[in-house]
Amino acid sequence: MYLTYDAEMFKKTFESEFTWLNGFMRNVHRFGYKTAAIDQATEKVWSYSELNNDANKLANAMKKDGVKKNDVVFVQLFNSPQFLFGYIASQKIGAIINPANFNLSPGETAEIIGHNEPKVYIYDIEIVDTAVKALELSKHKPDIVIAVNNSLKEINLPEGHILFDDYVKDSLTENPPIDFEPYIYDEVVRLQTSGTTGTPKGVPLNNINEVLSAHDVIMHFPLSLQDVTMNMSPWFHRGGLHSGGPTPTLFAGAALVILRTFNPKICMECVEKYSITFLTGVPSILTLLANRQEKHPADISSLKGIITMGSPLEKEACIRFQKILTPNIFNGYGTTESFWNTFLRPFDLPEMSGTAGRSCTDDEVRIVNVYDDRKAGPDDVVPADGKTEGEIIIKCPTKSTFCYIKNEQATKEKFADGWMYTGDIGTWDEKQFITVAGRKDDMIISKGENIYPARIEEVLNCHPKVSECIVTGVPDSTRGESVAAYVIPKDSSLTVAELMEYCKESPNISKYQAPRYYRFVTELPHTATGKKQHFKIKEQAKKDLADGLLLRK
Repeated sequence: MYLTYDAEMFKKTFESEFTWLNGFMRNVHRFGYKTAAIDQATEKVWSYSELNNDANKLANAMKKDGVKKNDVVFVQLFNSPQFLFGYIASQKIGAIINPANFNLSPGETAEIIGHNEPKVYIYDIEIVDTAVKALELSKHKPDIVIAVNNSLKEINLPEGHILFDDYVKDSLTENPPIDFEPYIYDEVVRLQTSGTTGTPKGVPLNNINEVLSAHDVIMHFPLSLQDVTMNMSPWFHRGGLHSGGPTPTLFAGAALVILRTFNPKICMECVEKYSITFLTGVPSILTLLANRQEKHPADISSLKGIITMGSPLEKEACIRFQKILTPNIFNGYGTTESFWNTFLRPFDLPEMSGTAGRSCTDDEVRIVNVYDDRKAGPDDVVPADGKTEGEIIIKCPTKSTFCYIKNEQATKEKFADGWMYTGDIGTWDEKQFITVAGRKDDMIISKGENIYPARIEEVLNCHPKVSECIVTGVPDSTRGESVAAYVIPKDSSLTVAELMEYCKESPNISKYQAPRYYRFVTELPHTATGKKQHFKIKEQAKKDLADGLLLRK
């Protein structure tokens, strides 16, 4: 390749130094005195220098035990100081941090351990039974197993496990020597998909992905060193780690409030106490915050914005949040593999609520035709008429590696020519606002008509006596499938007849889309990040239909 200048110094510098860790270390040097993290549970505060020192203790301990470049550090931790230490320490020694859901079953945990073959396993003592059983089931045995005990309760530690505090107590606080060659394409983080449709898959993220994911947040909030963030969702999720979580916050030189688990009372107290400027959480969490603020108002004047992801933001809910919490509501849509890729800014709302917004600055999102036997090409788009449905595809070279770890089949199914095929069905309009209708996997086919649950759910959720619902399909000998709705009532007087009449009168769904079956329940299955698990309800619905538990009147 012919260049008009000598690019050697640029290439050498860029390819070895464009890393998230170098951004964090710049802040350690510039703002060593400045607050980096606050643990809500203990009220302990770390400056950037102190956070670096504690991360160094873990890095040096692991390095002493032979953990090296490309080794995997598997963690099942709540949002905690130890999660932060692990995120930073792994990158300091060239290792790959692999966060996973702490709510996984032993079998699911064992499967991830077997697939990723970690050198180190760090878990929270609250899930000790899961950890022990998972290690029994897994053919791979990590060399180092560390238990984090933030509850400080007396425990009988399993044989071969060591407490985190004991593991790092004699370790050095100095930066570990760099005895490996950093590279921009090095994998530094490995996430697991949330598993809404099956077994979680390993999603590799490299140095460029981490840096430019941080840049994306810094640009879209925008985020500065004067801000204080708190992500109310788990950090093992990409939205938890990257949207106002450790990745952008510590890269920007801002401060991070660590929230172990969500509680609306504690959240609002934190906003007031620590002058939080940005909160992140799913829409259902925002509902609980609004309820709390109405009954027990806190001083939340410091808030610059609240970012929500995981599901569409309905218009009535958006107006309520803007009135009670902050006028600056943001709503993002994306995936574990690609972070967020469309965005609704405050100036888009509430008018465009219900949509997923338009492409983020460095991304491109299109709606393409769906075929049974092949993927549509990126130029095979559906009309931008707000009506014609197709598959949502994403191009985001800054935030994705476009693959799964050791899973060629899944990679081939999901990625092609620099595009990710999400499996989500949606529409777009002439201004390229995307509206998500549902997943291909969740699609109901009744009398040859394609029905997507999200649209029906939005209608049902507007009923004043409905708290939440999930819509799925059940077998029907004449239709192929019929629509069934699982509903959490907000009012105990709610009846099936009311809902049927409500759907009949609704202008937003057709007769064939209206549920024929209902079941009232007290809870619905969600992932830890708030996404509805339609596949679980679909399995349950088949059994409930056979058992006569689904109601028609």
